[in-house]
Amino acid sequence: MKAIIFTQVYENYGTETDAYWKAKGGDEYVVRNVANEEDATITVMGVRSQIEQSNDFVRETIINWKLVDDNYLTEFERSQLEYEGKIDFPAKEIIWA
Repeated sequence: MKAIIFTQVYENYGTETDAYWKAKGGDEYVVRNVANEEDATITVMGVRSQIEQSNDFVRETIINWKLVDDNYLTEFERSQLEYEGKIDFPAKEIIWA
């Protein structure tokens, strides 16, 4: 099994003192070799520091995750296969030991 982690990215269109945060999409991250739901919860919390970021200009936060089979493809990967016939840009993989 593997965990798919979904994030939301925000960009600051204001200043450091008068911030105006705007949602700008997000990413999907893959963590392989996750045994079960309990293991997935621990894994997601463990990789949080590798994914999330926050500064005066950009923020990325985990908004959701799900446990899937090893052959699961993200929406973007499926789109690449459908339109290009191959996956040139796989989901970002996070290593958790």
